[in-house]
Amino acid sequence: MLDSKTPAKGKSNNGCGFVEGPSIYMVRDDLVVKPFSFSSAASFLNESNVVEGVDHALPYDSHNLYDVSFYSHNIRTLLTSSPSFVNSWLTETLNLHSPSHPLLVGLDVEWRPNFHCNQQNPVATLQLCVGPRCLVFQIIHSPNIPQSLLDFLGNRSHTFVGDGIEEDVEKLLEDYGVGVANFVDLRNLAADKLGEKDLKNAGIKNLAMRVLGKEIVKPKSVCVSRWDNLWLTSEQVQYACIDAFISFEVGRILYNAQV
Repeated sequence: MLDSKTPAKGKSNNGCGFVEGPSIYMVRDDLVVKPFSFSSAASFLNESNVVEGVDHALPYDSHNLYDVSFYSHNIRTLLTSSPSFVNSWLTETLNLHSPSHPLLVGLDVEWRPNFHCNQQNPVATLQLCVGPRCLVFQIIHSPNIPQSLLDFLGNRSHTFVGDGIEEDVEKLLEDYGVGVANFVDLRNLAADKLGEKDLKNAGIKNLAMRVLGKEIVKPKSVCVSRWDNLWLTSEQVQYACIDAFISFEVGRILYNAQV
């Protein structure tokens, strides 16, 4: 998402076969783990080099794995268009979560920019983040939307958080008929919890700085890139992951804040 919730939203009208195993995070020992590098124009790296990534370059058409490091956090990220891998990710995520506590989920979406007023490109990716686990689901290339995902998003005991999340939820419903039952806009939550009305207009960059005390860079070249490509670049995966992770972290801290 762009820092401003204009129609551009970072994706907008103005331009702005696999190895079976007990875990989808199994990585074969003979695979080479390759660090990927970023140009200064297409990365989140700031002067402190606080964001880094590793592309596991798995030799499959169904999915790939990335390790995205953000300051002290390592975020295990699954990129896939496969319903079966979405099922596995959701199952593992729920198994790792204590059922006695409500589940908080960072949510974001990306789509190819709409460069013409009569152009409405559908959501290309849906990002979900729970703690250090992130899913980047290429929904535009999926043969179907798994029932497990519909149930997960429609579970009112789960709280989905994001910056300007209502727009994302509306677009998911419009493009795919996918509903999100319980969602909270982080801007309103931050304004209420911190008593700062101006935060109602804040973007994710401002929320990250105000709530987390951490700076992020959101390059426009990635923001307005081809999110509908069959395979995303490492820069796109990192961008998508960080947005969802920051949404989760901001929500987690705000909900734990004493008021």
